[in-house]
Amino acid sequence: MSIIARRGVWQALILGVLFPGNALFAGETGQPPFAYVWGKAYHILPETTSEESGYFSLCEGLNGRIYVGTAKYGQNSYLVEFDPAKETQRIVIDTQKLCGLSATGYAAQAKIHTRNFVGPSGKIYAGSKQGYRRDGDKSEYPGGYAMIYDPKTGTAENLGMPYPGQGVIDVVADESRGLIYVVTCEDQHWMLYHTKTRAYRELGPVLTPYATTLIDRKGNANALTRQFQLATYEPKTGALRTRDILVDGTRFIRRDQNAIPIWQLAADGRTAYLILMNDPTLVEINLAGSGRTVTAKSHGKMVQGRNFDSRGSLSIAPDGRIYALVRVDNATGFGSGYLHHLARFTPRTKRMEDLGVLAVKNPDFFDFSPRGDGKPPPFSHGYHKLPDGTLTPLHVHMALLVARDGTIYATILYPFTLLRIDGSG
Repeated sequence: MSIIARRGVWQALILGVLFPGNALFAGETGQPPFAYVWGKAYHILPETTSEESGYFSLCEGLNGRIYVGTAKYGQNSYLVEFDPAKETQRIVIDTQKLCGLSATGYAAQAKIHTRNFVGPSGKIYAGSKQGYRRDGDKSEYPGGYAMIYDPKTGTAENLGMPYPGQGVIDVVADESRGLIYVVTCEDQHWMLYHTKTRAYRELGPVLTPYATTLIDRKGNANALTRQFQLATYEPKTGALRTRDILVDGTRFIRRDQNAIPIWQLAADGRTAYLILMNDPTLVEINLAGSGRTVTAKSHGKMVQGRNFDSRGSLSIAPDGRIYALVRVDNATGFGSGYLHHLARFTPRTKRMEDLGVLAVKNPDFFDFSPRGDGKPPPFSHGYHKLPDGTLTPLHVHMALLVARDGTIYATILYPFTLLRIDGSG
């Protein structure tokens, strides 16, 4: 079955043709004016979170298993392995235990926020960062750690603290050269680790918040600076340069604090695709150019709507198509709140598709019913039902991944959920 659920497709087409933009009609008929993208939900191990949350941390190992980072504020963080064949989960990294720590409160390693990187060896690279300071907590955060998990051996390794006082937001390895690139937060230092010397040094310049490193086909490391310039480090020569990015001839700039970039490297190793957290305009960047500026072009918005929000949710499928999750206001008249759309762009044909709204086909995956005090379970407010009874994410998605077999995975908050979508379409 296609990821575009057949239920609702014809309704969406008819409503769109006969009554374009007529939200009232959609509400009156009780039929959704959009397609559904159905997924099976799995509640991430509840003992690995404190508030049913996690961040961008989602990847597929070479063994076909899915790895999700979690947040347990004031206590710890974990990397959880999900086995798609057995539909089971287990902890593979206990951050505080691995790093020999016992601190709690603000000093704890409370998040694995890195998007995670899988090297050719199969090793998974991740990092830890701080949580939030609670009232009365006077502890200080010492700094985050870069870490490796090796599924082949079932062992984890602590690579130390890249920058004292700073958390880790990105870890990417160039295994062939023995180099590991780390981005810190909150000040976004770009750090380089040599596996032979086991030492870190700062590359510079300061990067944009939530920056990630892309290693292109030449082995050069690329990252976006605070000014949205492209910084490129050439390990062969040690040279580092920054260049303006021109999108259709206009300089790419960071307009506000929510302009957080999410980018991925295409299979050709020379092209990056990017959207922003608050703007789903798909930008194609040529990393291979040697000019004084970097050329890029816009392919338009991946989803139409208002108040865009896309969190760590751009992924390139093995067939080269680009997928993204984008949350928009529900202005259809069919329910309220927000809708989380899955979109797809095909580079070969330049076709942009809104595949539909995320929907949960097993709504009993979590017990949402009120507890003995009449209140809902803590941190269970991340889903809502549409007028036809469909359970759909409400507030926040956090990551998207297209696996090698075409299956699509997304993480949703409250409760912290892994959503698995068959991807044969």
